[in-house]
Amino acid sequence: MPSQWTLTTQFESRVREHPDRLVVLGRDRSYSYAQIDAQSASLAAAFAELGVEHGDRVAVNLPNGVEWVITLLACARLGATVVPISPQLNVHELRYQLRHAEASLVVTIERYGDVDFLQRFEEVLADLPGLQYVVTVGDEDLWYDDRIFQFEDVLSRGQGRPVPSVAVSDDDDLAVIYTSGSSGKPKGVRLSHRALLDNALQTGRVMEMAQEDRVLCPVPFSTVFGFSALLGTFMAGASLVLLPRFDAGEALQLIETHRVTVLQGVPTIWQLLMRHASFAPARVASLRTGVIAGTDVAEELVQRVRGWCDVLVAYGLTETGPTVTITRFSDTDERRASSVGCALEGVEVMAVDVVTGVLHGPEAVGEIAVRGPFLMRGYLRMPAETAKVHTPEGFFLTGDLGIIDEEGYVRIVGRRRETIARGGYQVYPREVEDRLRAHPAVDDVCVIGIPHEVLGEQVCACIVPIEGAVITGHDIRLFARDAMAEYKVPDLVRFYDAFPMSGSGKIRRRELARSIALDLSASYT
Repeated sequence: MPSQWTLTTQFESRVREHPDRLVVLGRDRSYSYAQIDAQSASLAAAFAELGVEHGDRVAVNLPNGVEWVITLLACARLGATVVPISPQLNVHELRYQLRHAEASLVVTIERYGDVDFLQRFEEVLADLPGLQYVVTVGDEDLWYDDRIFQFEDVLSRGQGRPVPSVAVSDDDDLAVIYTSGSSGKPKGVRLSHRALLDNALQTGRVMEMAQEDRVLCPVPFSTVFGFSALLGTFMAGASLVLLPRFDAGEALQLIETHRVTVLQGVPTIWQLLMRHASFAPARVASLRTGVIAGTDVAEELVQRVRGWCDVLVAYGLTETGPTVTITRFSDTDERRASSVGCALEGVEVMAVDVVTGVLHGPEAVGEIAVRGPFLMRGYLRMPAETAKVHTPEGFFLTGDLGIIDEEGYVRIVGRRRETIARGGYQVYPREVEDRLRAHPAVDDVCVIGIPHEVLGEQVCACIVPIEGAVITGHDIRLFARDAMAEYKVPDLVRFYDAFPMSGSGKIRRRELARSIALDLSASYT
């Protein structure tokens, strides 16, 4: 690998190869590689005039859009680190991440849903002395001070101006991406140019990505999944179809209109597409392949999707850059449905005994541990937390429980922290969820542990039923008794219209557990 394998060198290589090829296809306008390159240079020149330097951190609080792409490339030119921020964060989460990252500049949407970010930043600026400038994306007439500018004005200011020559190493941080916080406080994960780009390239090779591909990834670029899909499109010299906010009907329209060939998304996205009233295989006939990843992937979902798209299943984390394992087109149908594939080239995957901490062999449940070139450089400003998740051998401990077979194929059975200790038995939520999804009235399921003074924990099945289904908790328990050992049968069943989800598409299990525990405690008083 070249010593300076940075986002800038890689993107400029694609510009030289095919300057007129479209790289971004938006709602109102599309942009070629050469046009995006020129705009990112203008923005980089303007950022430099505002004092952005090598090693500074620039936060991006935007939905997926062309401004996101231009900002990322501008920061890469200057050797600045991008800090993706989800516009769905509340004000306290936003303040925490900006302060923790010590961002000196933020590019933000003016309004997202019901949130007025101009007002929100007016509230938090006093608490963020390190944040020097706010650059806003939108059409409103703004009030101005010496710290707030509109994106288009900044872009215009930099046109024709030189970009400072900056020595950027492929070992420099390209991004600090915060974990979702679904199983604890969010942490800023430091990921280098080399780790992110090579991981995206290898993942793309498995998917057989080519210049002719048109990629739709409705997952937010503020997540490592969406960020990696963006980079993977660049690495392949392909075209990216933008969808700022996921809507199943609009996604189907984009697939049909732009002849999308690659679709990447979390299971929820695939489920909602198939549930939409206008879904039909003929509308998505252009799709060549795609990836399901980001959270638990049910075997039944993979089988349904493969009826109309030759989808692959991947597994990874923010800390691993992200892809660790992925299924291949050459795998058997059984492996493509029931496993998350085997490791990328150069990546080692082992299982660790959760009691002794010893690396052990195949076919035994253990905590998945990963070693390889794509691992994070560490958690930002958290050396103790960084050390806590690494073994003496240099493996990163994922917190996921899984089984690795003799040929290196991985099957995830749950999160270590989510394992339910019921009456002396260990219950893996993923196993129970997979069995309950087979019930014809169950659309989605999440199994969690609820504290209990006698058993230690009870097994609670949270169910989203199929629309129009008539189903009771008693029905679920009867079905479970026929499918699993008695100690795995849910003690409690709760029904929901939809689950609370994080911005990265993961079910907020802790939120479900807290609400159920509160309901139970209230019923006992």
